[in-house]
Amino acid sequence: MPNIVVCFKWVIDEAYIRRGSSGELDFSSVSYKISDYDRNAIEEAVRLRNESGGRVAAVTVGSPEATKGLKDALSRGPDQAYFINDASFENIEPSQTSAILADVIGSKIEYDLIICGEGSSDLYTQQVGPRLAERLGIPCISFVLKLTIDGNHIIAERKVEDGVEVTAAPMPVLVTVLPDINTPRIPGVKDTLMASKKEVVNIAKDDLAQTYEPTLQTTAMTAASMERRCVKFGAEPGDIAGFVEALEKEGVLR
Repeated sequence: MPNIVVCFKWVIDEAYIRRGSSGELDFSSVSYKISDYDRNAIEEAVRLRNESGGRVAAVTVGSPEATKGLKDALSRGPDQAYFINDASFENIEPSQTSAILADVIGSKIEYDLIICGEGSSDLYTQQVGPRLAERLGIPCISFVLKLTIDGNHIIAERKVEDGVEVTAAPMPVLVTVLPDINTPRIPGVKDTLMASKKEVVNIAKDDLAQTYEPTLQTTAMTAASMERRCVKFGAEPGDIAGFVEALEKEGVLR
């Protein structure tokens, strides 16, 4: 029976971001959520456990304020959670996130399979999963659409440019999953109540083997803007030439 680790991130819910009067982004009323792609990862981990047995441990790195994310994650089916937290972890970048995860998973958690989302809803760098696999020295299968456990092997269907590729790897292995792999469950009241009784292992910055200082800095952030010229063009050759000329005047074409 496999030990499954699923990684998730607690991110800002983009639906609550507002545009200020001068073009800046207003985060004063934002709410938070588990990254959309990580919901698929959690669902897949729980599905595989229900089919093959074993246990699911959910792992996240973040600031101490991200405790709500633990309850949300556990209400979706994992057996326990590991919360690697420090106030400075709010501004770490993907290479540091993967290093911290590797530090904890490699030394404190038994694993046969690690599942990550394709990317996060905020930065969407698509780096944490592959970097984590590299640090742990295990195979990585990315962009997975379907996942099956066959004995001591993982069989995965992954999306590539020309179609779908079927590949296999011996466990331990890490996979990153696409949103198409499943439909995440919506936790009910009973699931939420049960989540509060599950084990959460808190890991502080001082418990890590190395020191990780935040290096990600945001120098500016403004909302995208769009101005409509409300100029109509037909399909005749003269109209198309006029359209191209208008784009050249705007600096879009050169």
